[in-house]
Amino acid sequence: MYLTKEVKAGIFKKHGGSEGNTGSTEGQIALFTHRINHLTTHLKRNHKDFNTERSLVRLVGKRRSLLDYLKKKDIEKYRALIKELGIRK
Repeated sequence: MYLTKEVKAGIFKKHGGSEGNTGSTEGQIALFTHRINHLTTHLKRNHKDFNTERSLVRLVGKRRSLLDYLKKKDIEKYRALIKELGIRK
């Protein structure tokens, strides 16, 4: 499995502030980005997997709405997060 408890805890510790802070916007966006990157590599190998493609599109939409929320609340955190995660080119 690609997303173990340790990996998830590390993501939340790095971006959410602590391992227990799983509801932070930054932590959720980082987790979605990790999952999106995994699904993207999966779809490069399995291009006919349409269920995974649908899941990927839904995840991107969820991340987009969280990014919009963060941008509206705190533009500096938004800019730091997209730079750290490498979302925008």
